[in-house]
Amino acid sequence: MKELENYQKYVDQAIEWAFGVIPNLILAIVIFFIGLWVIKFINKMTRRFFIKKDYDETLETFLQSFISITLKILLFVLVITQLGVKTSSLVAIVGAAGLAIGLALQGSLANFAGGVLILVFKPFKVGDWISAQGVDGAVKEISIFNTKLNTFGNQIAIIPNGQLSNGNVINYNMEKTRRDKFDVGIGYGSNIKEAKEILLKICADNPDINTEPAPEVYVGELGDSSVNLTLRFWANNDVFWSAHFYVIEQTKLRFDAAGIEIPFPQRVMHKTAED
Repeated sequence: MKELENYQKYVDQAIEWAFGVIPNLILAIVIFFIGLWVIKFINKMTRRFFIKKDYDETLETFLQSFISITLKILLFVLVITQLGVKTSSLVAIVGAAGLAIGLALQGSLANFAGGVLILVFKPFKVGDWISAQGVDGAVKEISIFNTKLNTFGNQIAIIPNGQLSNGNVINYNMEKTRRDKFDVGIGYGSNIKEAKEILLKICADNPDINTEPAPEVYVGELGDSSVNLTLRFWANNDVFWSAHFYVIEQTKLRFDAAGIEIPFPQRVMHKTAED
């Protein structure tokens, strides 16, 4: 009889616990899904706001990522609180775990700080072509922890912001124009003056090559088998590569037409008497 009374006592306690916990659990689940919907709606409205105001794209992607993560953290706190965890206890738990998490995520915190530095000092922005950490590519996205580059081969390179903010970065789009340097060798028997005139004429014939500063050609080196000429010219970023390849092709064609030799390595075979 006593065992039956104890069993009934445990059943009553279980029912009482269930009636106390289940409503909070259901409400927490409801808050969780409603919260996800609200976060999705806020992110959507934030994107629309940035599109309407036409802010810098770098700032837009960074803030959108930051807002989304912050809202998800707040939602987590609300759900945990609804499940019965007291706010003071939650603060104590977060504070105790904060140090351990901070030590474990030093790299992530450094990347977050790097993202803030990139946002403030703007060494590059979305759309710029940069060279950093051994990777060349167009900046596709800058988030709070990393930056995505779209490489020449259309691959996506993901570089942590901490490395970008502390390392060397070459930004090819920060200036409107770029200077190209093209080296070409001619034979010692060729006319240097004529070769220089041809190179300058090539530049003059291409409207993509700037006239100011004016292109210049000089003898850069007297090599073992050639006189090496150096051509320098300026072009706008959007037409730089078309101008670069135009100069290479036209140099070969016009040197051939003028009879100017471009030396190349040759191997001469001599037949000996024994052969």
